[in-house]
Amino acid sequence: SLLASVKDEKKISSIINTWRPDTLYHAAAYKHVPLVEENISEGIENNVIGTLNIVNFAIKFDISNVVIVSTDKAVRPTNVMGTTKRICELYAQNKNSIKTEIVAVRFGNVLGSSGSVIPKFKEQIKNGQNITVTHPDITRYFMLIPEACELVLQAGSLGNGGEIFILDMGEPVKIVDLAQKLIDLSGAEDIKIEFSGLRPGEKLYEELLIDDTDCSTQYDGITVARPTKYDIDILNADIDELIACVDDKSRLKKLKDIVPEFEHRLN
Repeated sequence: SLLASVKDEKKISSIINTWRPDTLYHAAAYKHVPLVEENISEGIENNVIGTLNIVNFAIKFDISNVVIVSTDKAVRPTNVMGTTKRICELYAQNKNSIKTEIVAVRFGNVLGSSGSVIPKFKEQIKNGQNITVTHPDITRYFMLIPEACELVLQAGSLGNGGEIFILDMGEPVKIVDLAQKLIDLSGAEDIKIEFSGLRPGEKLYEELLIDDTDCSTQYDGITVARPTKYDIDILNADIDELIACVDDKSRLKKLKDIVPEFEHRLN
């Protein structure tokens, strides 16, 4: 076990060079939407620069495969976190490499994972508190931890480089229905549902595809998104400008330049 910041070029270079893994699974990112909204520069540096470090040193040391774990929030993003992950997808798709296959895997919420809603709802019920849901119409995609792990591993084995694999998460679930089901199962008739309002950058619903164009794979649960072309030299220059921005207003503007579909919502 080794601890390091993905922003630390020297340390990441040393780790990859020393251990030379066959496959790198890159899941180190700030994923909490409101926290990244409150810490935009840190979110950008950790998510974007961290990914560039992993990819670039994997290529330098001839690592066979890199699998970047992305998110459905990268599709038509309304928040900074999702936009940073979309930039990571663009980098994965357009970075030139000869010996290293770089792919991204996009999926939504994983039930039972750190920060997922069910443990939070169960804790509120246990403490006799009303369940808090942001909006009566909010929906999310869900899958189980074993499903997510298996599909990420399968997608990594399928990659030829440059693909964004999308995991089939079935139909989206209304969070209010999930909350009510937990209340019913607990038998706590005095527990109610309170609506707290959408948080900064939060969508009512998430999407898995930017458009309807995709192609199937040998696995029923995995499809491939249509590639987005972005000249890698221009993308690198745009990322350099993004990191050089001195305030959040200019950072948001540059994020929009790189990801035109980014529509920031302050809710």
